[in-house]
Amino acid sequence: MKRTNRGARLLALLAILVLVVAACGRDDDDGGGASGGGGEGGTPTEVPGFDGTTIRVGAITPQSGVAAVIGNPLTNGNRVFFEALNEEEGGIAGKYPVELEIGDSRYEPPTAVQVYNGMKDDVVMLVQLLGTPITTAVLPQLRTDDIVASPASLDAEWVRDENLLPLGGPYQVQAINALQYYVTDRRGEGSTICTLTKDDPYGEAGLEGVEFAAEELDFEIAESVTFSAGSEDYTAQIDQLQGANCEMVWLTALPTEASPILERAGAAGFDPQWIGQSPTWVSVFAETFASVNYLLVSEGPAWGDDSVPGMAQMLEDVEQYAPDQEPDIYFAFGYAQAWATAQLLEQAVENGDLSREGMKTALADLEKLEFDGLLGDYAYPAGGGIEDRNPPRVSTIFEIDAAAPGGLGAVETNFTSDAAEAYEFEGG
Repeated sequence: MKRTNRGARLLALLAILVLVVAACGRDDDDGGGASGGGGEGGTPTEVPGFDGTTIRVGAITPQSGVAAVIGNPLTNGNRVFFEALNEEEGGIAGKYPVELEIGDSRYEPPTAVQVYNGMKDDVVMLVQLLGTPITTAVLPQLRTDDIVASPASLDAEWVRDENLLPLGGPYQVQAINALQYYVTDRRGEGSTICTLTKDDPYGEAGLEGVEFAAEELDFEIAESVTFSAGSEDYTAQIDQLQGANCEMVWLTALPTEASPILERAGAAGFDPQWIGQSPTWVSVFAETFASVNYLLVSEGPAWGDDSVPGMAQMLEDVEQYAPDQEPDIYFAFGYAQAWATAQLLEQAVENGDLSREGMKTALADLEKLEFDGLLGDYAYPAGGGIEDRNPPRVSTIFEIDAAAPGGLGAVETNFTSDAAEAYEFEGG
């Protein structure tokens, strides 16, 4: 199994074969190498982040601070993918190894911008830009500098941005699928549905999905409650939800916020059906909150499900390159994110151009990001323009299971709701 897009690799080999045959049929001439970015099918020339031998990509991620519990395993997923690719396949196109440069954002937008400015001239692209507020802060400079980045954020805002390489089902899709699952499969129709979301773009993305689901499924949101970054006391929010007799609460928070929220709810005797957006979770919750009525919505199979080829490949690489890695949903996403980046780099090398302009061209030339089931495939229809990008509409519902890898057992895997199919992405 190849970790990069096998179709692109085949096209690249065919292009090389055509060039060899054509060269054999020519009389002696000056031949000439490709100029500028290298030209289609040519050898890429040296550009920022590529010295002719090695491709450097950047990751701007929280290695410290409130979101480090997400950033560190996610970045390890990036690292393991590239180590396996370099060692077993020789790197991109079988000959260009990939190096990973990591900068600590501390999950602070101003810090992330500083890290970006210190890194941008040394990398071809960013394999990871973690966080909705971080992506929002750095995006204007990405556009100015013509640099491509892959957001480790699932906001629908990124779907149609020509500087971004998004993957995965957006947070809005997660919320829509989760609410339809709750209303239909969990017999939640007619129950009192509420939301508790962070008062920032990350929280707004989840709330937007719930609001769309409310329209499609004909229910009312009884209470919408928010909290701010840096909050330490959630008593007022829990009291408000409890006072509204909420039977189900949609939660958008970081794990470091979800933990005290659930603790406060337990202390108050408030026990609704919680459904958490994917970044609310860390594996330790399986023991800490084993008795909490909690569902998590994410994407892809349960850790260890080697019937899924993409998961089987990842597990093989974990055993070889990170044997101490514990089951972790963020590691899996980071691995998939590096996989997506490799597919884009393959396209750029096939085009013979790793320059900033060349990376944008390669992004426009992509047809699909494929992950062999580790995540849903993401349509990037070549020639159709960014307005035709179509992210996966699938989600997986997990429940707390302390005996399962990572503390999560899949209840419903990679399903799509009618409401999610009806959701339209704006922009472009």
